[in-house]
Amino acid sequence: MSTLSFSDLTFSWPDGTPVFEGIGAALGPGHIGLVGGNGAGKSTLLRLIAGELHPLRGSITTPGAVGYLRQDLGLASGLRVDDVLGIADIRKSLHRIEAGSGDEGDFEIVGSAWDVEERAVALLGRLGLHYLADSAEQLDRTLETLSGGETVLLGLVAELLAEPDVLLLDEPTNNLDRFARLRLYEVVTQFSGTVLTVSHDRALLDRMDTIAELRQGELRTFGGNFTDYEQIVEAEQVAARAAVRDARSDVRKQARELVDTRVKLDRRQRYGKKMADNMPKILAGARKRSAEVSAGKLRNNHIEKLDTAKDQLQQAEELLREDREIRVELPGTRLYPGQDVIELDGVRLSNGPVVSLRVSGPERIALTGRNGVGKTTLLRRIAEEPPKVPWRILAQRLDIFDERLSVFENVAAMSPHASAERIRAQLARFLFRGTAADVAASALSGGERLRAALAMLLLADPAPRLLLLDEPTNNLDLPSLDHLTQALAGFEGALIVVSHDERFLEAIEVTRHLELTPDGLVE
Repeated sequence: MSTLSFSDLTFSWPDGTPVFEGIGAALGPGHIGLVGGNGAGKSTLLRLIAGELHPLRGSITTPGAVGYLRQDLGLASGLRVDDVLGIADIRKSLHRIEAGSGDEGDFEIVGSAWDVEERAVALLGRLGLHYLADSAEQLDRTLETLSGGETVLLGLVAELLAEPDVLLLDEPTNNLDRFARLRLYEVVTQFSGTVLTVSHDRALLDRMDTIAELRQGELRTFGGNFTDYEQIVEAEQVAARAAVRDARSDVRKQARELVDTRVKLDRRQRYGKKMADNMPKILAGARKRSAEVSAGKLRNNHIEKLDTAKDQLQQAEELLREDREIRVELPGTRLYPGQDVIELDGVRLSNGPVVSLRVSGPERIALTGRNGVGKTTLLRRIAEEPPKVPWRILAQRLDIFDERLSVFENVAAMSPHASAERIRAQLARFLFRGTAADVAASALSGGERLRAALAMLLLADPAPRLLLLDEPTNNLDLPSLDHLTQALAGFEGALIVVSHDERFLEAIEVTRHLELTPDGLVE
């Protein structure tokens, strides 16, 4: 039960962009939620702890083996289930040994892991994935045959099988339905080692013992859960806003007093000049020098007071949280009541359910259902019909990019008639300013990929009047989530949104709730 710690940790990207400069902390034992805005370096810190990246300076000390559930596991579509679980070679050796054809190498591969299949089955069942262990064929499945939620849970099982001392989780509740989230909460809560979790899931963060915040290249820890953290931060912001008001008032006061002093000194100088005309030159010169010294001291005293007031204002303003947030502007693509949008009649999805769906006018539909039931498959099937109005889909896996091209080039390919200036202005609203828009898509983090995908969708030509959104809140920080919510709430077209975030669905004011089941859609 020792701590995870780092000292003088410094890291920059190859292009020189700094991420951390000399941060240090001791985290754990226990469960820690790691929060911060998109781009603050949360995933980068996890990758450093996991050993995927190496710091320019400083050291990281871990209290044992580290398990790391990546945010982008779903992009590794070629992997098989047993490969992800890390038991493929052990299973082969076990089966050869059981068949009597094993050799010394097989015994070395198995080591002490004779019960690895049993443990895998137990963990898969605990997280609701027991069907993946029903047969060898299931374990041979590749990741692209699984839903996003199933992939996340499978990755968690893989890390737990390795029995780590430190468990790093990067957005572990992405794509999970309500039941799967509850299972994950239970597993994480019962984990006896140190857990470091990056998440925007408030319910998960409220199960943490400590909140660590990455902000402006510094790490700060707060005792308690996320609700406690929010209360502390809000109290600090109330005090900071009051300090800024007082500091601004003092600056105005000192500026007025400096102006008044200069006016008085100018009057005194004019009066002194008149008096000097009636005095002996020696006496007049002495008085003039004395007056200048006195005036200089008085003027400098007020200038120093004004400079001090400005410094105090700057210090007070630095305590205000004005984080960068995306600015979403959806095109004015109004649909009229009764206007046909989608018409599916008795369409059988590839995974079994038969669905019928009619959408007309600016309907806002929440599509829910258990992980693996086929929600993503249904969205793709809708796109294949195709809909009767211009549409765009935001894919859950965010695999819409040409990884060789930059963010700007990917958006430009989607919007051939848009000017470079318009594209860069749109990207700036999604925090891709200046050279950030020229970064290759392959170098983007999960949150950055989502922002870039949203920009591609919203700048598409023609502008969409139907948005098909598959888990759009994944990887967004909380301020950016608020802005996405506000934008979608004002969209005048039709929406079909796959999401397990009940707060989000309520905020965008969905008009219909559809649940996809093995038997079809249920209103």
